[in-house]
Amino acid sequence: MPSVLGVLETCIYVQDLDLTEKFYDQVLGLRVVGKDAGRDVFFRVAPGSLLLAFRAEATRKGGVLPPHGAEGETHLALTIPPEELVAWKEHLARHGVEVELEYQWPRGISLYFRDPDRNLVELVSADIWPASSAADIR
Repeated sequence: MPSVLGVLETCIYVQDLDLTEKFYDQVLGLRVVGKDAGRDVFFRVAPGSLLLAFRAEATRKGGVLPPHGAEGETHLALTIPPEELVAWKEHLARHGVEVELEYQWPRGISLYFRDPDRNLVELVSADIWPASSAADIR
């Protein structure tokens, strides 16, 4: 079978691109790497990893790419160094972001909160998932 190397990009659908840009740039520190007014804003998460924020009303029309879109609250998880958990909690509080849940997993901790469009954002210890496991399903 051909290989899959990883996830290059993931996307969320939003209403207000300016508010989304402000939140992901100023609160989460993700650098804007591209945007198309009224359609999208793209953020660098890490080397080789992007978060794409689309207005579904614009992307459902299609064009060069097939039409796509979604409605409702979605979820994304961003990894953080475990030793920065307290600093992240303090940083979010300074920006008025309410942590809905702090959850202790067997191998790490997650902080859950909402972005301006009510998408559930998770900051999670980078060591939560083992690099590989005998339990991986094939």
